[in-house]
Amino acid sequence: MRTKSLEDVFPIAAVENDCLISTTGSITVAYEIQLPEVFTMDNADYEAIHVSTVRAIRSLPAHTVLHKSDWFFRKEFMAPNSENSTVLSCASDMHFNERPYFDHKCYLFISSIPGKGCLRSPILSSLITGSIMPSKVLEDKTVTSWVDQVQQFASILQEGDYLKLRKLTAEELVGSESKAGIIEQYSFLLPSEKEYGLSDIQLNPLKIGDRQVVIYSIADAGDLPRFCGPKITYDRYSTDKTKFSISFSAGLNVLLLCNHIYNQYIIVGDSAEVLSKLEKKRLRLQSLSAYSRENTISKDATNNFLNEAIGKGRLPVKAHFNIIAWADEVSTIREVKNAVASAIASLNAAPREETAAPAFLYWAGIPGNGAEIPSTAVFDTFAEQASCFLNTETNYRTSISTNGIRLTDRISGLPLQVDLFHLPFQKNIIQNRNIFCLGPSGSGKSFATNHILRSAWEAGAHIVVVDVGHSYRGLCELAGGYYFTFSEKDPIRFNPFFLGEASLHVEKRESIKSLLLALWKKDDESYTRSEYISLSNALTGYYNYLPDHPDLFPCFNSFYDYLQTDFLHNIREQAVKLKDFDIDNFLYVLRPYYLGGEYDYLLNSRENLDLLDTRFIVFELDNIQNNAILFSVTTLILTELFISKMRLLPGIHKVILIEEAWKAIAKAGMAEYLRYLFKTVRKFYGTAAVVTQEVNDIISSPIIKDTIIASSDIRILLDQSKYQNKFQDIQNLLGLTDKEVSLIMSMNKNNDPRYKYKEIFIGLGAHSKVYRTEVSLEEYLCYTTEEKEKVKVQAYAAKYGSIKRGIAMLAKDIRDKSI
Repeated sequence: MRTKSLEDVFPIAAVENDCLISTTGSITVAYEIQLPEVFTMDNADYEAIHVSTVRAIRSLPAHTVLHKSDWFFRKEFMAPNSENSTVLSCASDMHFNERPYFDHKCYLFISSIPGKGCLRSPILSSLITGSIMPSKVLEDKTVTSWVDQVQQFASILQEGDYLKLRKLTAEELVGSESKAGIIEQYSFLLPSEKEYGLSDIQLNPLKIGDRQVVIYSIADAGDLPRFCGPKITYDRYSTDKTKFSISFSAGLNVLLLCNHIYNQYIIVGDSAEVLSKLEKKRLRLQSLSAYSRENTISKDATNNFLNEAIGKGRLPVKAHFNIIAWADEVSTIREVKNAVASAIASLNAAPREETAAPAFLYWAGIPGNGAEIPSTAVFDTFAEQASCFLNTETNYRTSISTNGIRLTDRISGLPLQVDLFHLPFQKNIIQNRNIFCLGPSGSGKSFATNHILRSAWEAGAHIVVVDVGHSYRGLCELAGGYYFTFSEKDPIRFNPFFLGEASLHVEKRESIKSLLLALWKKDDESYTRSEYISLSNALTGYYNYLPDHPDLFPCFNSFYDYLQTDFLHNIREQAVKLKDFDIDNFLYVLRPYYLGGEYDYLLNSRENLDLLDTRFIVFELDNIQNNAILFSVTTLILTELFISKMRLLPGIHKVILIEEAWKAIAKAGMAEYLRYLFKTVRKFYGTAAVVTQEVNDIISSPIIKDTIIASSDIRILLDQSKYQNKFQDIQNLLGLTDKEVSLIMSMNKNNDPRYKYKEIFIGLGAHSKVYRTEVSLEEYLCYTTEEKEKVKVQAYAAKYGSIKRGIAMLAKDIRDKSI
């Protein structure tokens, strides 16, 4: 076998002013492109990108090659090494560690065609003949002029903020001693700049190192689909009522799950010259049409092409598209071939494997060598049609924030950091951090909110949850929080009178007065100004009385004793009229909450007193929502608690999540508090979140409709398929766009059977996306709302001494299949 040194035939001769200079005299400007994320655009977005792309191509000078190269390399997710990770974070890292995915990089190379502006035939390729670079190419004026012309193209392409171009530097192109450049990465199919090194290149059959390489091309007009456009309907995510769109070539790019490079070439020639040649061809075919039906068909096709070019002002171009794919193991090359051929066929195009001369297509794909695309491998078309084959989407991007929630993308299940609260607010994507969450029963609603709260807690937030259904018990125990619930053996207890190291500030005094008035007066019974002032004086006197009696414990019992003794003596000395403050009636009505009374446990707790500094607190209202007294006290306590956190914890993120309990709270006279909360919490670095599952609850409740939705810039929806026929009301209520509706209705339509997860729609202002909520087994056991599983978790926690240890041992037993 004849061998050559790559150094002797390599087509790139130099890098001048960050431009690649080929041995044939072609000048190339190279860019890296940041593309929009897949599954996030609608028809209007695709059309806008297409229009700006065509306009940009029209701005290119004659005899230019646009070479766009999309690289997809298989990689594995490597869990970060963090010594401060919690047990659930560590479990998540282990769950996703080595999860395979396909990393995407997109490059654009704009090359001049040297000489007379004609493409070469394969026999004249530098791969065979070598070339001598014209001296005038190295002149600064020549390079500068070319760069200026290409810069105009780049500016037009970036209009609309869909695409972002970054000019590549010389070091990025050619690399250094410590890392491989882009040229080297392509030449040896290296997945990253860190994996540099030389490999043997075998041309026939094409092999690079140990990798067997195949090339499939779309290089003939007869292989093209009958129709093309900027977008195509993705049936897997579509429904009878909604059509889900993706880019026309997505099947050759982000949806093609194998190692591959998708090369796209559009060659802009001299339009007048191209049309003149085609006119001569038409005349020649016309004269020969009488001798062959094929000549007649070719004549008609050429005539139609000319009519469209002239009549509609189309820009004639030449184009070529190919996929270079490879397998690390020879045994899997057939699977790769089948995947690539199926992807091309899905566009209704004819897949054609290059077997005669794949080396020339590989050679032309070297960055800066696009002008050597063989003249025999291109076909005539228009810029409008050729642009449809350009890739316009990339994978989901992870947030740079370290305070994000771990969700995964929809294609590979790659774990991502999704920031809901911080960067979106800083970038004015959202104006507040409030959440409205809608999910039918069984859609994974509580599971998703558990995951969000856990992530916020790990990031340092203070969490208050109001629940009916015990959905957050496991997470609360794992976080070392307080879990307030009611049972006959262990009734719910509070102590609003305990201040700890703090002093009696105005808001604390007002909240205690509100509580006392709620216990004293009926819902339809008002209080007088003198009664309000008398209660205020009583509280002030009580807290002035405590320092002189250090043996007294601050609670309702000691407050009641103070009222019966010192305070009663004082008001009688001051001759306060009975009609101004009926203290005997007050003491009689509140007697059940005093020592020996029916509710003497309720306001005299000596435990769970440090609520202000406790970072995870759950109020479980399931057993008390029908008890007017217990429910009223609990709601007043929790509202006072969160307001205290809002005002006394500056610079700390505060989150209050109200599950289905919001309906009961609203009926208990707390509607105004909900309104106040959602309108005010953003000023205190806070998040108010409401979770509901019934459509009718949203539509019929003025609180939800007029306040909560209007003040929630973060919208989270779970599987809405059961509401598909009446989703129009929800769309109108939430102000959802058609794009967002198609996203919502696409959830869980094409789930990967290898992984267990449910999908979630997250809307941040005008930015919407669907993710997977996939968690480790340990996280699942912590979040689960299945009664049988919760009982088992609690049993293991009791057996092993803590919820953390219990979950770890239960997960181990499940993996070992011992239970």
